[in-house]
Amino acid sequence: VQLQASGGGLVQVGDSLRLSCAASVKSFTDYAMGWFRQEPGKEREFVAGLTKSGLTTFYGDSMMDRFAISRDNAKNMVYLQMNSLKSEDTAVYYCAATVEGYGTSVGDYDYWGQGTQVTVSS
Repeated sequence: VQLQASGGGLVQVGDSLRLSCAASVKSFTDYAMGWFRQEPGKEREFVAGLTKSGLTTFYGDSMMDRFAISRDNAKNMVYLQMNSLKSEDTAVYYCAATVEGYGTSVGDYDYWGQGTQVTVSS
């Protein structure tokens, strides 16, 4: 499984950004997917996840009101829509895949992308 995250960049407070993750895998629907983020010197934090079908989603603390995760199983893609961005959202964002039904912690995931930097400037 190879995961390629993209869509990060430098934005202003209040802006929106959509991250994408392309999965190179034989059967994308065999994997639940998730997004994490990590600031320098801090632990990787769960942002959002969704099940193999995409019908059920999960969010980290206080993420649900501004972030939305989705997947397109026909395109082997998972997305993270981020709205009303704040400076504290600045981090490297990682997509991840798990063969389990879903995951909300780092240890639940088997495969990781390389990360994409999101910087929110005030």
